[in-house]
Amino acid sequence: MKKAVVLLSGGIDSATAMAVAKEEGYALYALSFRYGQRHGIEIDKAQRIAQVMGIKKHFILDINLKKIGGSALTDAIEVPKGRGAGDISRSIPVTYVPARNTIFLSYALAWAEVLGSFDIFIGVNALDYSGYPDCRPEYIQAFEKMANLAIKAAVEGKGTITIHAPLLHLRKAEIIQKGIALGVDYSMTHSCYDPHIDGKACGRCDSCLLRLKGFREAGLNDPVPYAEQ
Repeated sequence: MKKAVVLLSGGIDSATAMAVAKEEGYALYALSFRYGQRHGIEIDKAQRIAQVMGIKKHFILDINLKKIGGSALTDAIEVPKGRGAGDISRSIPVTYVPARNTIFLSYALAWAEVLGSFDIFIGVNALDYSGYPDCRPEYIQAFEKMANLAIKAAVEGKGTITIHAPLLHLRKAEIIQKGIALGVDYSMTHSCYDPHIDGKACGRCDSCLLRLKGFREAGLNDPVPYAEQ
């Protein structure tokens, strides 16, 4: 079986991307990060998803992006709540973590080279999202090009790195429908930027609102509990 490194955050998109990789016949190697984010719930969810998906190995790496800050997810900046769809899509929000996907993909690239893998899966999408610059097609294309200039295996002609972004052009409802068809249990996922102390999703941050919109448009009920909805 070909090996794939899958970036697994514990959310809807990464869980679905992993299900796609599994469906395509890859042996799965999951990579998650404790990067100084506001809470650890998503890591707990990622561990559970990895167990259910039957992966070969799950690495959880510790990197402290709080020392850099600059985001509502890693710094003393308030998480926006109750914004409309127009506000969410108008500009890059304060929940954007500087260079996060570049950092994550770099670690994934290093691990892939060690594993002898030329396939990396990431659950980014450029529709129904918060406008992050590192979730766009041109970014994925540029990173893939850089990766094939950067690693020994590619330079020596042993293979070519492919950054798989199977959800890139899907709306959130389509992602959910795809995941349901692949057997993803979304009750195991977590999307909220600022969950309550009891673990319930806030229901008002951008991520919660986009998630709820996706389930609503897919004609399904979101199986996770919310403090507000």
